[in-house]
Amino acid sequence: MKAVFFDRDGVLNQEVGYIHQVTNLNLMPGAAQAVRLLNDAGWFTALVSNQSGPARGFYGVAHIELLHQRLQLLLQQEAGAHLDSLSYCPYLSLSTGGTVVAQTLWSTWRKPNTGMFTATCWRYGLNPTTSFMIGDKATDVDMAHNSGLQAVLVTSGYGAQVAAGNYQHRVEPEHICADVLAAVQWILRT
Repeated sequence: MKAVFFDRDGVLNQEVGYIHQVTNLNLMPGAAQAVRLLNDAGWFTALVSNQSGPARGFYGVAHIELLHQRLQLLLQQEAGAHLDSLSYCPYLSLSTGGTVVAQTLWSTWRKPNTGMFTATCWRYGLNPTTSFMIGDKATDVDMAHNSGLQAVLVTSGYGAQVAAGNYQHRVEPEHICADVLAAVQWILRT
């Protein structure tokens, strides 16, 4: 089955830093329509997102679950869209800022590692050779390439800074688009 993997912040919802209030999660323009296009075309849609808020002590894992419930609700309300799978990594190593003992560890799930992607593929029988990753960070592109996916960098969120080489590190995605809707339209044309 063909799949599109999405980063969350700056791709599906607006990049506003750590979202402490659930109601502050708001969709990017065109995000619901993008997911709906894939739903209608029979593609599997999956979220794979680094979420270090719990490791930094900003909020608990339950808060991320509430954010994802709101994300699904907004996708449904705006376009009748849905994500088939939602995965996230609440962990962060001590050397990169983790402070909460239970969440401070190295994890294969933290992008650019491939754990979230691999677990999703195994669980749902997805084919990585016909799948794509849409993200706004170099770590999204790296995870895609580490997993055998084609990477689409969107210039929303941190993407413009990544494309210019001013955030994280330089990457070479298969395609660069302005936003998630343009990325999905490109994917469906290829």
